[in-house]
Amino acid sequence: MPLPQSRKHPPHLPSLDRPAIILLLTTCTKNRKPILACDEMHRLLRDAWKLHDDYPVGRYVIMPEHIHLFIGENNTSYVSLPNWVAKWKRHVTQRWHRSNDHPIWQRSFWDRQLLGAAAYESKWIYVHFNPVRHGLVAHPDDWPFQGQMVQLRW
Repeated sequence: MPLPQSRKHPPHLPSLDRPAIILLLTTCTKNRKPILACDEMHRLLRDAWKLHDDYPVGRYVIMPEHIHLFIGENNTSYVSLPNWVAKWKRHVTQRWHRSNDHPIWQRSFWDRQLLGAAAYESKWIYVHFNPVRHGLVAHPDDWPFQGQMVQLRW
């Protein structure tokens, strides 16, 4: 299969001799505005991730001013990770009814490749307890702005 002319490198394709790739991605609001932890934003984000499914979203936690999400590798699309993040951020921004909150997002994001099931579980525990560490709830399962879109496996 020929590569599209705009690509300079071949796509990252899965291999049977290595484990799956899972990334932990974190993105923040512009100037750390605490606008994300609400039912409407939770719905908008889930809708955006469902529509822009180039990277499967596993577990996630939405904090007031940032989001942590675990994503799987992109096996079927030529969309780069930065372009995918930009697509779902744009989707959410266009549908957010409070225009005085614009711009919503910081331009950048942080991603870290997890190096095995133990690293995935360790990072999930850290992310899952984030609302507790911030004093928002007493128990992580009480935080309503979290979930899982698909189950990511090694």
